[in-house]
Amino acid sequence: MLHNFKYTLKTLFKNKILIFWTFAFPLIMATFFNMAFKNITNSEKLDIIDIAVVNNEEYQNNEIYRNTLEQLSDSNEDQLFNIVYVDEQQAKELLNDNKITGYIKLEETTKIVFKENGINETILKYVTEEIEEKSIMIKNLSEQEIEKEIKTGNYNINYDELTNKIKELMQTETNIKDVSSKKLDYAMIEYYTLIAMACLYGGTISMNVINKKLPNMCNIGKRISVSPTKKKTTILSSLISSYITQLIGLALLFIYTIFILKVDYGTNTPLIILLGMVGSLTGLSLGLLIGTIIKKNENIKIGILIGITMLGCFLSGMMGITMKYIIDKKIPLINKLNPAAIITDGFYSLYYYDTLDRYWYNIISLLIISLILILISANSLRRQKYDNI
Repeated sequence: MLHNFKYTLKTLFKNKILIFWTFAFPLIMATFFNMAFKNITNSEKLDIIDIAVVNNEEYQNNEIYRNTLEQLSDSNEDQLFNIVYVDEQQAKELLNDNKITGYIKLEETTKIVFKENGINETILKYVTEEIEEKSIMIKNLSEQEIEKEIKTGNYNINYDELTNKIKELMQTETNIKDVSSKKLDYAMIEYYTLIAMACLYGGTISMNVINKKLPNMCNIGKRISVSPTKKKTTILSSLISSYITQLIGLALLFIYTIFILKVDYGTNTPLIILLGMVGSLTGLSLGLLIGTIIKKNENIKIGILIGITMLGCFLSGMMGITMKYIIDKKIPLINKLNPAAIITDGFYSLYYYDTLDRYWYNIISLLIISLILILISANSLRRQKYDNI
């Protein structure tokens, strides 16, 4: 077994085509991704929005508006607005000169003035509506509390204490924060699908190994089939060597993307490594399955494997990050059975979620898929018989 393990390992590293697809091609793709998406984080980051507030009596008397807008314009990492306080004429001039996105004027009803429609205008409108809703809720709660006090016979109401109590219940500080630079790095989806592709491309190694052991594929397989060595031992040692080769290629991809391209996969390094290893096992199982059940030449088998891999990566978001969400929404069963989507989702869950429930679900799913593919392959190998070789 050890001799066959060493022999297979040497053979694999001498196969230039396999080495290219397993080691070089993912690195080339990672380089292209880096060139295409290196500035995407900065482009997605939410810029501070310049607005104006008409500093009239209504605004000064509205504590909710004043406190909320002050919080949103504080110079910190969560700053959303850069506010100037002016009269209405100055606000109009700033808007006409395109120096602000819009301005807010408090009258009997809140007035928001824009020059055009866009993302910043939508954000300002949303924030204003949220403040307005809270103002109405606080007013209604105040009236209810006052009514309760009067019904109990208490006419000496402490309005300041009542107002503070309601503000605490409402938690008037806004929940809108700019986390885009930390959480909305859409380019990471592309790198996740690249790793998934590398894991599944590793199936070409196991396919090559199993083809060398089949008597209907090559002369080496014929000699192995008539040798006294147990077929199970030979195949197992060969698959172990192919798995190790696959992991070396994956390790090179991680090293290159992390230390050269500066890709941030998060802080859960052991779980990232585990997911890569389990994903590689799935790729090995897929290559083993195609190698055993497809009765065609090696080139056709490789074409089928690459086709399945690229289709899976496409559906998981490699050629367009929205594709994964479209499939998840329209036909979720596909991505639940798609190894590339499961691997991608595993990395996604580590990067975006605080709990590991979704991560372990993906790990178990990959292990189940791998087990099913291996069992089908083993059954196919056991049933193979030849009249002559």
